[in-house]
Amino acid sequence: MMGITSLSANAGAVGSSQRSDVNDARQTARTGLNLRAGEWVEVRNIEEILETLDDRQCLDGLPFMPEMLQYCGKRFRVYKSAHKTCDTIETFAVRRMDNAVHLEGLRCGGEAHGGCQAGCLLFWKDAWLRRVPRPRSGEIASDRPHVVSDQSIASRGIRALEDGTRGPAENGEERYRCQATELRAATIEVRRRDRWDPRFYFRDLASGNVRMRDFVWYGFLAIFNAFTNRWLGRRVPHICGRAGRTTPTCEPKLRAGSVVRVRSKREIEDTLDANQRNRGLWFDVEMLPYSRRGTFKVLRRVERIVNEKTGRMMRIPGACLILDNVTCSGNYSQFRMFCPRSIYPYWRENWLSDAAAEARATQASDGAPQ
Repeated sequence: MMGITSLSANAGAVGSSQRSDVNDARQTARTGLNLRAGEWVEVRNIEEILETLDDRQCLDGLPFMPEMLQYCGKRFRVYKSAHKTCDTIETFAVRRMDNAVHLEGLRCGGEAHGGCQAGCLLFWKDAWLRRVPRPRSGEIASDRPHVVSDQSIASRGIRALEDGTRGPAENGEERYRCQATELRAATIEVRRRDRWDPRFYFRDLASGNVRMRDFVWYGFLAIFNAFTNRWLGRRVPHICGRAGRTTPTCEPKLRAGSVVRVRSKREIEDTLDANQRNRGLWFDVEMLPYSRRGTFKVLRRVERIVNEKTGRMMRIPGACLILDNVTCSGNYSQFRMFCPRSIYPYWRENWLSDAAAEARATQASDGAPQ
């Protein structure tokens, strides 16, 4: 398992404290930390993390990526346990993952992956973390120095991580490796019958990922949908595209920082074909709960993402946006309930309205002479 361990072969003696930390990381790789949402952790230093990786810069099939190095030595709160996650490569159903969590706000910036703009929530194996006390009032948890005891080991390890972001090129086209492209290798299939076993979902509750009221509500919704899907061929909520073969477009006006509202279900359905797509982009049922639910800020326009199936950089045709703090919950989909991955959905501009423009129009209307 320790492919990069060879980096330290000629680096001289390592201090007893460093050896203890490395051994602790190795032990954690075997046993895990059983972390719950809301606990605090510290990301281990570079040397400790390198000692857990194989020659593909992975632990249990999950890559440690260069984008994660900036967080070494810093402290963060656990967002959710990543004991399960959704397969966005083949089956679009949940899969199991051992000894891993997501940390609050830590998403991939794509710097080492061709500028990918997907903004995936990062996975952290327990072996890359250590449990720490809750920070004292006024203490900045993530503002801690990162001490590197051996620069030569660290620099060679960083180069190995960077080299590991690229797979073999095909026809001169670069291919990337990341946590999303390697997800199936890092997870275990959940048998179909186990997806209906209530015990499979108790860990969502026990880990603090899900509140009791949500556990009960979405559990009943899943049971209800199982019956309606079997006898009526549809689930709740149901989306029906009404645009026909040619779906409408609109002039791109929104940009990062724009404040928007998600249009009504009927307005969105008028832009979709029979396959729930607008110019090829699918409108997921997980996006529907945001309809008419206040305002949201545009995080950025998305033009290129790494294709999780092929590793190739994919250009997204037409205007496509992601919204700040608007993510997929998996709770309205079949076999994805309580998925903690919090993927950003992609939005066509004609699924959104400019809240500022609406406010100006309302003010103008109120001030018009009667």
